[in-house]
Amino acid sequence: MVEAGMMNNLNFHRFEDEETLAFSLAQSIVGHLNDAIAEKGSASLIVSGGSTPKKLFKALSSMNIEWDKIKIGLCDERLVESNHPDSNEKLVRETLMTSYAEKATFVSMIGDSLEVDETGCSRRIQSSLAPFDVIVLGMGEDAHTASLFPNNPKLHEAYDLTRENICIAIEPQHAPHKRISLTLGAILSAHHVYLHFQGESKLNVYTEALQGTDTFAMPIRAIINQTDKTIEVYSA
Repeated sequence: MVEAGMMNNLNFHRFEDEETLAFSLAQSIVGHLNDAIAEKGSASLIVSGGSTPKKLFKALSSMNIEWDKIKIGLCDERLVESNHPDSNEKLVRETLMTSYAEKATFVSMIGDSLEVDETGCSRRIQSSLAPFDVIVLGMGEDAHTASLFPNNPKLHEAYDLTRENICIAIEPQHAPHKRISLTLGAILSAHHVYLHFQGESKLNVYTEALQGTDTFAMPIRAIINQTDKTIEVYSA
């Protein structure tokens, strides 16, 4: 580890390489999952897609815990078939739900339909996964997280903490595929929230986000600049 520290509600961990980061983050996540299983007999893990979490998923799948008592869901999903190369479900099934973790149960955001269904998604996620024990967020070069994209017209709804539906349909302005995403309130409802990113360019994005308040220009600010929930930040 190169650097660690606490600032406001952010517990920052920076590592020398991606492998060390992945193993350390996996250990921390597994600790919380084991605690949840011991307390209530089951646990829920919400993860993000993209290339960043692949090493983390491999590390998690190698850990021999009670995966048959764990349900896995997503922060967001593209409205594509589950076998489509851009499907987050496909990524999770092929890189996380292997080895020991193949015993886990996956809960889809979109079900069998590619139609936008915020209410159906919300009911499915709430009944199967809530309350979330662990959520692992990513961050894009544009400072988006989940599918909360900068200056998207749906952000006003996504940020509404009184919104009944915890899933929201998003159509990115500069990225492919319609999406469905967890809202800010749903994300912050998790017992343990992690932010995972890698590379100097994303560290620069993170640093810039800390220095401003406009959550519409940089949605990650809605996570790291709030004061009600501690965020564990893992970076390499």
